[in-house]
Formats: sequence, C-alpha cells, structure tokens
Amino acid sequence: MGRADELRTIRALVTAARNQIGGALVVRGDPGIGKTALLSAATSGLTGVGVLRVDGYEAESTIAFSGLHRLLAPLRRYEDALPASQLHALRNATGTTEESSDGRPPDRFLVGLGLLGLLAAAGAERPLVCAVDDAHWLDAESLEVLAFVARRLQAESLAIVLAARDDEATTARTAGVPTLHLGGLDRDAALTLLTSTVQERLDPLAATAIVRATGGNPLALIDLARGLTVAELTASSLGDDPMPVGRTLEAHYVRQVRRTDDGTQRFLLVAAADSTGDADLVLRASQALGIDATAADEAEAAGLVTLGPSIRFRHPLVRSAAYSSSPGPERRRVHAALASAADQLGLVDLEAVHAAKATVGTDAAVADRLEQAADRAGERGGYASRASVLTRAAELTPPGPDRVRRQVAAAEAALAAGAARVAYGLLAEIDQHGLDPVLRGRVVAVETALAIFVPDPAKVVRASESMLRAADFFHGLDPEREQLALVRAFEYAMPAERLLEGVSLDELGRRLTAGAELADGPLSTILRGLGAHLTLPYADAVPPMRAAVDALSEVGDDQLLDLGAISTSLTTALWDAHARYAFLARCAAAARGRGALQVLDTVLWILSLAELNGGSPHRAGEHVEHVREVRRAIGYDAENVVNVSYLAWQGAPRAQVDAVAEGARALGFGGVHASAASALAARALAEGAYADAYALLKPLIDDPYLQVTPIQYPDFVEAAVRSGRAAEARDYVELLTASADANGSPWNRGVAERSRALVSDDDVAEDHYRAAVAALDGAAVPVERARAHLLYGEWLRRVRRRGDAREHLELAVAELDRIAATAFAARARAELAAVGGAGASRGNGRRVELTAQEATVARLAAAGRTNAEIGSTLFISVNTVDYHLRKVFQKLGISSRRQLADRRDDLR
Repeated sequence: MGRADELRTIRALVTAARNQIGGALVVRGDPGIGKTALLSAATSGLTGVGVLRVDGYEAESTIAFSGLHRLLAPLRRYEDALPASQLHALRNATGTTEESSDGRPPDRFLVGLGLLGLLAAAGAERPLVCAVDDAHWLDAESLEVLAFVARRLQAESLAIVLAARDDEATTARTAGVPTLHLGGLDRDAALTLLTSTVQERLDPLAATAIVRATGGNPLALIDLARGLTVAELTASSLGDDPMPVGRTLEAHYVRQVRRTDDGTQRFLLVAAADSTGDADLVLRASQALGIDATAADEAEAAGLVTLGPSIRFRHPLVRSAAYSSSPGPERRRVHAALASAADQLGLVDLEAVHAAKATVGTDAAVADRLEQAADRAGERGGYASRASVLTRAAELTPPGPDRVRRQVAAAEAALAAGAARVAYGLLAEIDQHGLDPVLRGRVVAVETALAIFVPDPAKVVRASESMLRAADFFHGLDPEREQLALVRAFEYAMPAERLLEGVSLDELGRRLTAGAELADGPLSTILRGLGAHLTLPYADAVPPMRAAVDALSEVGDDQLLDLGAISTSLTTALWDAHARYAFLARCAAAARGRGALQVLDTVLWILSLAELNGGSPHRAGEHVEHVREVRRAIGYDAENVVNVSYLAWQGAPRAQVDAVAEGARALGFGGVHASAASALAARALAEGAYADAYALLKPLIDDPYLQVTPIQYPDFVEAAVRSGRAAEARDYVELLTASADANGSPWNRGVAERSRALVSDDDVAEDHYRAAVAALDGAAVPVERARAHLLYGEWLRRVRRRGDAREHLELAVAELDRIAATAFAARARAELAAVGGAGASRGNGRRVELTAQEATVARLAAAGRTNAEIGSTLFISVNTVDYHLRKVFQKLGISSRRQLADRRDDLR
C-alpha cells in the first residue's frame, strides 16, 4: 500500500534481468517500515522468473557463512560450471567438503566469485531474482560475499535485492550497491492502512495525529490498531505520552509477549536465544527446561512466531522483546539448556557459543572450546567471526597469558578482516604489563600494520623502526616471526622513503643481514639480498640480490603474496624488467586465484607505478582502472583512486599534481611525493622544458634512495645536458655504465649507452645510439626504447641526415602512440614533421578506443584464455566476459578469436 514508485523500481530491475542486464538494489529503512512487504510484493507472481529467497537471522549473525550455506542449497546442481578453485572455496567456506585444506582459509572474494558463477549459471536457464530480507542479520562474511556479487553484475540474467535496516555496519558492507531508502507511508496511504485495520470507526483527528506520531511506519500502525482499542488509540493521540514507535516500539512488543502465559514466555525466550532457528534444538532445550510442549503452539497462536523446520519470529523486535525483557539469570539458564541440546545434536561450535553466554565471570574450559570454534571460523575464511568469537573467549579467560594471547589473535583477525576500528579497540583492552616477548612483538606488528592501513603519518615514517622492535621481541624465541618482521621492516621503509625516521638505511641493512643467519631457507636468502642492497657497494650487492630473486622464484604462491612488494625492489635494483613484471604478474594471478582482492589492489598499484618506470603509460592507466574495479568489488570508493605519477604523465595541471603529492607527503608517504616529481620531470623533458626537469630531479639525485634514484639518472643526464650542464651529467653516465657492467641488464646497458651518446662528440655519438637501440630492443621497457629512437632521430636531424632521421622518428612516433606516452609522442611528431616524415599524423589508423576492461578481456582472449579463465582473472562472470568480447569484436570489425589474435598489437 502506497509503494507504487518503489515497486516500479524493483520491477524495472527484474525486467532488466530478463534482458540479460544484471543489477542489484539495497532497500533500507527503519524496523517496521515495510521492507518485507515490499520485497514480497515485488517478487510474487513473477512468470518465467525464478526467485531465490534467503533471510537473515540475528541468531546466526555470528556464524561465519551460515547465510551462504542456506543460499547455496538450491544452487548445488550448477557446481559443474565452476573452476575447481572457486568450488573448493565455496565448499570450504560452508563446511561442505571433506577434502583436506591447504591450511589457508578461502578469501571471501574468491567465495564471492564462486557464488557469482553459480547464480549466473542458474540465470542462464531462466532469469533469477535473489531476494534477501533482514540482510542486516546475515553473518558478516555472507553479506560481504553477496555485496561482492551485487557489485559485479553486468551481463547476467540476475537481479539481487537486499532489504536491511539503516545501520553503519550493513551500510559499510554493502557500499557501492545502489540504495533505495524506504520512508514512512504518505499521509493518505497511512490513513487508509490505519482505518482499514481498526475494527471500529476512528476519529479523523485522532487518526491524523497517530499517523503523524508514527511517521507513517506501517508496522507501528498495524500493531497499534490491533493492540489497542479505539478509545485507547484516541486517548494516545490526544495525550502527552509518546506513541509506541521507534525506541518505544520494542516496549509495545514486550507488552505483547507478556500477555502470554508463563510457559509461552519461557518458550519464546528459548527461541529468541537460539542461534539457528532449528526447531529440533529449541524444542529439545525447552523440554529440558520443563516447558510444556503446547507452549510453542500458544506462541504461534498469539501471532508471535511461525513454526516449521525452523522457528521464525514475526518481526525482529518481537525476538528482541522476548529476550531483553527476561532477567539475566533466566537467560543464562536458557543458554545452558541450549548448549546441552547443541552438544547432544553434535553442534560443536554452537555449544561453545551458548556455553559462553551461560557463563558468569571466567571459565577456562569454555574459553578453550570457544577458541576452537573461532579457529574453525578462521579456517573457513570467517575473519570477522573469528575476531568476535575470540574476543568473547578472551573475556572468559582468567587473567594471564592465555587471555592476552586470545586478545592479540582477535586483533590480528580483525585486521585481516579490514576492521581497523575493531582491531584498535581490541589492542586498547590489552594489559601490556608482563606480556611475554612474543606477544609483545605480535602487538607491535598489528599496531604497525594498522598505522600503514589507516594511515597514521607519525607512525608511517617510523614503521620500519617499529618492525625492528617487533623483531627484537621475537629474537631467540620465534625465528620465523623474527625474519618476517625484518622483511616487513624493509617493506615499510619503501612508502616513507626519505621521510623515514627512527632508523637509518645502513642500520636497517645490518639488521637484515644479521637476521639472515637465524635460520636456513628462502627467507634467509632474501634477507641476505636485501641487506646487501642496503649496505654493500653496488657491484658487491648484485650476486646476493640475484640469489634473493632466485629464492623468490622458488617460493609458493601463498608466500609470494606476502613478498610481492619486495620482489619489485630487488628486480628494479637489478634493472631486470622481465623479472619485475613476471613476479608482479604471478603475484596478481595468485591474488586473483585466492580471491585476495586487498593484495591484488596493492599489486596492481605497484604494477601501475612500474609501468611508468620504463614500461607503458597506457598499461599504467589500465592498471589504475583495474584498481578502481577491485575497490568497487571490495566496496571502497573507487573515485579516490589517484596515481599522481600517472596524472603527471597524462598532462594534468602542475598545481593539481603538486597538491596531490603534498597531501601524500603529509600522510608520511614520501615515495609518492618523489615519484610525482620524477614524473613531472619526464613530462618537462618531453615538452623541452629542460631547466624545469633539472630543477625537479636535482634534489632527488642529491639525496639518493636505494633502487629508486638510479633509474632517474638517464632523465637527469638528458635534463643536465640540454640545460647546459654536460659536465655534471658525465658523473652519472659513469655510474650507469658501472652498474650495467655489474648486472648485465640490457635495460641498464641501453640507457647507459643512450646517456653516453648525449655527452659524446658527434664522431662517436652514433655508436652509442646504435648500441642503446640494440640493447633496449628486447629489454621489456618500451618507453625507454622509443625515447632512444627519438633522441637518435633528433641527433640525425641535427647532423643533417634527414632520411635516417625519418626512419627512427617514425619508429618513435609509432611506439609512443601505441603506449600512450602522449607528451613524448607530440615531441617525436614535431621532429618528424621537421624532416618531412609522411607518418606525422597521429597513430596508424587501426587503433580503436576500448575501455580498460574491454582491452584486458580482449588481450586475454587473444592469448588463448577461455571465458571462464578470463572471468576468474577479472572477477566477473562468464556472461560478462562474453558481453565485452561482443563489444570488442564490433569495435574492431572482426568475428573470431583468431582475428583477435591477429590484432593483438592494437590491444596494448
């Protein structure tokens, strides 16, 4: 009643699903506002459309993936459509597999991709509507998985509608899904509902006052009309007492509960305290408490519950009233009975939860069982549930090491779930006096990770020092944790760069080198390589750094997820572009395979930066777009994804780039600030503003930072030579040559030869240009190769060899256009025009504009990947892959994957 507009909105979503356009909606509103009625009306009587209905239960809200378990029941027959990794993740999460786990819990986003595949397969048979009522009572993991799927819908015959209360946690978990806010009924609809519900005629003045007082809340209107006489309603409307709505609506339900006899009230309390809705469990516990078997029927007759295989309250506030109106001792007796019943039924985790609620004070045995339940939740990927259950386990634990250990583990689980506030709160409750060293180290590690995650500027710049302190706590007690802490100390130095405080790079290097001797294995070799990078002369550091890279090649994908960032530091220090991209691609593939989207987000970000250091600006932009897609999938605000270096390369105003860079610097991320200056310098070189480029690079060159500064030497040489400072440039040419001699890198050799050509006389310059082009030809650094052709072509034009100049400038224009290095392409085009080049027009006429996702789908398809493999890689459904491929074929004017492979060069 009175919901015509809202019904049209939901039915439009269903119509779109019939036309293979997937969509989702969250219907939000206060308790009793009509969400359930709207959902039922919108999904009833649909022809040719399947409806999958799953409701949330407050009692199950702490049981990881319990909602998903119920949702999957009718979808099991579509499991053959899933890749093995997704199917295993779904089964592992819901506890329906007997296969051995590899010890790492399934990431909820991989679980989400599996659910997306099942729903898409079901929708391929006939359009499907997935309707979820009381979504705020779903367990956190199930809701996050559903929200993930809702955000990924594109070309599926599927509509998802979630109905939920307006609360902060649900809003955060469903971020990015379109929302319909449901308010009270308008005056006319509310009056119609009220007057049609009361048995006698109600005075219009009183009716209007009641509608106004209830805010048009339908449930309040119905329950008031049924629960009060006309005289009472009239008196309520004219008196000073508030209507039983909002916070007082629960009191109204308390009165309804108390109108029943004692036995019925006790049965309602058992049902309200239950965490499954399982009728067998509730009835078994009721029997143990001596409650008459007819009490359940009396509760249903009173309209408070519906009986069946599960017991459902007519409204969450009825359940809340039945539970909260009972005294504490009675609630604890009920939980004890439920614990006993759960134990008899073999519900181990549920027994522990109820036993905990039945306990006053501490109980070590119950705490032990609760911790085991938390561990099982963690094994299923239920980090949020693990944090919640461990917190309660810690509360039940007598003061001592076990309590602190559980508090620390709860904080670690909260951090893994991305719940920073919860983790901070848990850490604040820990009494750190008398902690054993390992626990102190774990606390420091969590605190430091949170400081990077939030971030806290004062702690970001001292994060390496903090991790060294954590390593000190682990020393002599836990070698593996100590070595991992040392690796993190290096990793956390990278974002701060020159803002690093509390420890010098030399001291950090000595600590890493010493840590390599703690134990044998890949971590030791990696630490030895990192220590050499920080402390040894470059030529001496190359062998241990190369050994570290080899060790990284041997670690499994799970361990690589933790080490991907340092692989970039080592491979960049060795000027090994092939290995750098190979490690990052492997790490990204592992993250996608695990559904570890937060790791994938970081790796894609590093990839976008790496592409700007010798690679392809076009690819850098694609990686930024993919970061946005990942953030949308996670539920973050994708509009805040800004790679300031990419902005500079693409010609954003200098003031805008400076503002973003300064903002990052204020947060402690000195590396972002420095990379912005480097990118602005490259753009200045492209535009011929050599003095500006020199001014931007000089402070960075004078204050070198590890592997970052050497790759800036070639730009600095060009800026110095072209601004009249050739003598200053020669020192850096020698450094580039020496490092190339030490590492044998074609990338390093190519830019060293190119730089030497710039400082050489004309009679020898050409030999160096030729050597540069030859070295860079297979070095996987297209922008450096194109710039070598550009500089060579400019030199040939200057010495009046116009024909030879055209050849190299045409190559430069084609390559720079292909990789979207727009500023350098403009410079090359101008040079080409000056020698009468016929290819001075932009591009080769074949390139078409594809979106980032279309281009990625096309490249993967051209490489022979199946639609299922592409979907797993990009976290989209097979239907969406097919949709994008159809658009790509149309834009390219082709009709087959074979033709797509022939056009692979146009997809870069």
